Amino acid sequence: MSVPQIKATQLSNAGPDAPVLIAGPSLGTSGTALWSSTAAQLDGYTVIAWDLPGHGNSPAAAEGFSLEDLAAAVHGLVDSAVSAGDLSGSQELYYAGVSLGGAVGLQLGLDYPQAFRKLAILCSGAKIGDAEGWEARAETVRGQGTPAVLIGSAQRWFAEGFIERDKETSAALLHSLQDADRFSYAYCCQALAGFDVRERLDGISAPVLAVAGAEDVVTPPSFAELIAAGVPDGRSAVVPDAAHLVPAEQPAETAKLLSSFFGPAN
Repeated sequence: MSVPQIKATQLSNAGPDAPVLIAGPSLGTSGTALWSSTAAQLDGYTVIAWDLPGHGNSPAAAEGFSLEDLAAAVHGLVDSAVSAGDLSGSQELYYAGVSLGGAVGLQLGLDYPQAFRKLAILCSGAKIGDAEGWEARAETVRGQGTPAVLIGSAQRWFAEGFIERDKETSAALLHSLQDADRFSYAYCCQALAGFDVRERLDGISAPVLAVAGAEDVVTPPSFAELIAAGVPDGRSAVVPDAAHLVPAEQPAETAKLLSSFFGPAN
């Protein structure tokens, strides 16, 4: 295993002194498709979305990786941006991630406690699913490609009626899944198979907001409540009429929750 290469896309720019939100993706999505609508409503924040290996703009992974490796990749991405002058060392940094991206957020809180002022963990958990299920999905996608999980993902991702209500956003998300590299997707599944920080949540010192979609069957509100109760400084929130991809399904409510939690941008 090794730290994978990842790339990021700037979704909004609030100026050189503005606080920066690093936004993390869910498995099978691109950061742009998932976060663009929320970024447009997050006034005063520069939003930068990173992509999982083999998803969006990130190159395919050549070998497997762990959640620790993904957290190291995100931390390295931020460090490189500061070194290149794309971000200044004085800008406040916040993190928000969805599902696998949320799990990365918890890992960042454990491994890099000073990197981000606050962490928002959306539609995620300290453990998601079970190892056998992830290994089985990895095997399916390695053999048949991501179209094999397209229908099941659409059913899990969106609350009832969302696909009909917002055809453009749902199509962009499903296309990002269809376009994802099959082997990188499988490596992501295997990383989730080995992820379980339920007994380590008390080691996360940064304030944490855990958000769940009211209709999420993958990571229901009880998952957010467990995170909020387990960290020293945690709170949880539930977004109505949303399932597993809250920033895309309910961008206005997501932006409101994040703005309230992070604090007003100066």
